[in-house]
Amino acid sequence: MKVIVFVLSLLISAPAYAQQAAPPKPAAIETVATAIPGVVAAGSKVTIVRDGLLSSEGPIAMPNGTVLFTEPGASKVHQIDKNGTITTFLENTNRSNGLALDAKGRLIATTALTIEVLHPAASKAVLATLPTRPNDLVVDKKGGVYFTLPSHKPPVVYYIPAGGQPTIVGEAPGPHGVQLSPDEKTLYSADSGGEYLIAFDVQSDGKLTNRRNFGKYIGLKSVESHADGIAVDSEGRVYVGIEPGVQVFSPKGESLGLIPTSQRPQNLAFAGPDKKTLYLAGGSALFKVQMLAQGYKGRPK
Repeated sequence: MKVIVFVLSLLISAPAYAQQAAPPKPAAIETVATAIPGVVAAGSKVTIVRDGLLSSEGPIAMPNGTVLFTEPGASKVHQIDKNGTITTFLENTNRSNGLALDAKGRLIATTALTIEVLHPAASKAVLATLPTRPNDLVVDKKGGVYFTLPSHKPPVVYYIPAGGQPTIVGEAPGPHGVQLSPDEKTLYSADSGGEYLIAFDVQSDGKLTNRRNFGKYIGLKSVESHADGIAVDSEGRVYVGIEPGVQVFSPKGESLGLIPTSQRPQNLAFAGPDKKTLYLAGGSALFKVQMLAQGYKGRPK
């Protein structure tokens, strides 16, 4: 009888314990950057562009000066015009997450279980159907698409050559965000569960070799970095969203500093007319910060 009572007490108390153990989501608040020479000025504010979203992801600069970002929880893509007005750009996007543009101007997204062309309507197509959810993507100058599949066993990076079929080109510990260096000779993968940003050498056929630790994350609240989105600037510096904010690395992998944020950045992108505004998506809000650095202009992302 005592055993039965003990088991019942555990069952009754478990939901309450789980509810208490779940950490509250941090509120979206304005934060202030400290100086990172050539990157961001001291006192630059990380301001809120929009709050109250179910989730935010995938910001990307468009050729017409607008910015797109996704709200996966609502299956929407939103647009920010040059005046800062936000409108819904696309609906029913199959929980679109990361966004990229190819040379043809097609908007390509990672969705629930696919890589899809979302826009324009006449170009809609499924480029790959996958067993698990893809996370992020980047399109190279050849029109090939790199994307990450963190829940694959083992976790991998895929590549779709222009007009070709998806192929696994590299294994990574926990790939989430993915990005190419300006010269496209290096591919970066954000290992969400580890302590290092991962780098690969890119071969002429799109395959990846020489996997290595590129730079170590700083200021972690736990062993796990929860690293995600990645951006690059015109000088080849690498920006990674991690648990405390956006960490900036030199082209050699040296840590240059951290831009603190109130919510963990899940994706980020340089945008604006001069590509000197860094947009940060994550949690319930979309943020932005004015930069000294300029995003790389050779690709939309």
